Amino acid sequence: MGQPVREYLLTLCVTAAVTYLLTGPVRKFAIASGAMPEIRARDVHREPTPRLGGIAMFGGLCAGLLVADHLESLNGVFDLSNEPRALLSGAAVIWLIGVLDDKFEIDALIKLGGQFIAAGVMVMQGLTVLYLPVPGVGTVSLTPWQGNLLTVALVVITINAVNFVDGLDGLAAGMVCIAATAFFLYAYRMWFRYGIEEAAPATLFAAILIGMCVGFLPHNMHPARIFMGDSGSMLIGLVLAAGAISVTGQVDPDALKLFVGSERAATHAMLPVFIPLLLPLTIIAIPFADLMLAIVRRTWQGKSPFAADRGHLHHRLLEIGHSHSRAVLIMYFWSALIAFGMVAYSVHSASMWIVLVIVGLSALGLVLLLLPRFTPRAPRWMEAFVPPRYRRSRTQVVASSAAGSAGAQEAAGTTYEQGDESDEGDRSPVAAGVNGATAVGPRSRFN
Repeated sequence: MGQPVREYLLTLCVTAAVTYLLTGPVRKFAIASGAMPEIRARDVHREPTPRLGGIAMFGGLCAGLLVADHLESLNGVFDLSNEPRALLSGAAVIWLIGVLDDKFEIDALIKLGGQFIAAGVMVMQGLTVLYLPVPGVGTVSLTPWQGNLLTVALVVITINAVNFVDGLDGLAAGMVCIAATAFFLYAYRMWFRYGIEEAAPATLFAAILIGMCVGFLPHNMHPARIFMGDSGSMLIGLVLAAGAISVTGQVDPDALKLFVGSERAATHAMLPVFIPLLLPLTIIAIPFADLMLAIVRRTWQGKSPFAADRGHLHHRLLEIGHSHSRAVLIMYFWSALIAFGMVAYSVHSASMWIVLVIVGLSALGLVLLLLPRFTPRAPRWMEAFVPPRYRRSRTQVVASSAAGSAGAQEAAGTTYEQGDESDEGDRSPVAAGVNGATAVGPRSRFN
């Protein structure tokens, strides 16, 4: 098929453009239909914000597949494989479940059942895991039942991992976009370097997923004017899982021509190639870790694993003292480090520089995480000469002045009635607006 770089880029751009242009009308439709839930205890925005952004993302997915089907270098993917149709069928099911949840707040178990149905629809059309590399053993061929069960489990886990991390403006779309970009580079290299045509569907899925996220992010960055909702988060999670399953399940390891020398050497040579593809935990490592921590935390507290709370990783970043934007950028940083680090290691596994760079960037990430703990405060007389982040906030100044005034009045024997305690203590109800969400500063988890 040649090197369809331009075709992939065109598909990506069309997907992004359609998603971007549809998001505005979808926002108006969400407002008119009342798909604007009340502020919940775990939310970090202050104004009701329309959801149903997944409608625009699904439109971008359909447009991307339609354009790719009419491109000379990519239409062979539809002729040689049924995977694009399987993806579209499963995406339609999960998107419909998400739209109903965004509008009517359906039960969590019903959503879980819909996820199993969507995964089953893709399995029935041939999108399933056939091979599984096992360290020390080699490649293990799975029976149809084993492959189908593993595929369904991977799809459901990935969908919920992405859904759980969708808690801040632009967080889920940005993290999935980073993971999809790394996966696209890897899948394209697999197709181009080894000439494996079976990797073409996964490369196409990754390009379309990048376009969906890029087109939606301008509307979803802080302060968000629209949320993707479950219709969007579950959709991009399913597309991400489908790409990883496509490569892992359909590419025959013998085609990679890595089985040279002893069996141990062959297994060692094969592992870096499959590292970014196993259970796709490397490209969604942070969402998956958040999912596991949430399940353990809620079960330990005697709650349902589906009971929402404010204990996710992005909530903890806000509690530490990070701003909304900085918390999102930190999550982006760790996602990029893990995704691109694993892809780089799979390409040059024998290079020590890769390991050293990853370790150095990890140390930098830890410093960024703890940055609010080490932020110095300048004296009052120097505040005019330092950046605003080193100055005391207006709330602190007012609180200290009120405390000093109260102490003076108490010493004088007068009665003092404090009218306003602080911005946090006197939080008036917010009117139901439609202009987007506003970040909340540091606050208690249960506030």
